Amino acid sequence: RPPPATEDPSSPSPPDQALMEMLRRFDLAWEYGPCTGITRLQRWERAQALGLSPPGPVRDALLEHQDNP
Repeated sequence: RPPPATEDPSSPSPPDQALMEMLRRFDLAWEYGPCTGITRLQRWERAQALGLSPPGPVRDALLEHQDNP
């Protein structure tokens, strides 16, 4: 029986499936404008500046996981 895996506290934890699905839906939502050549956070901020009301939980997740592309 293998020993229990120990997690490296310096490595980012993988986002859960619900989070990945939320980000995928944001990526595919054309109402927030094109996503080519910019980060998700830049796209979210641009949509907000244009008054498009992008989902707040997307921004929260992007800020929380900045170290995980």
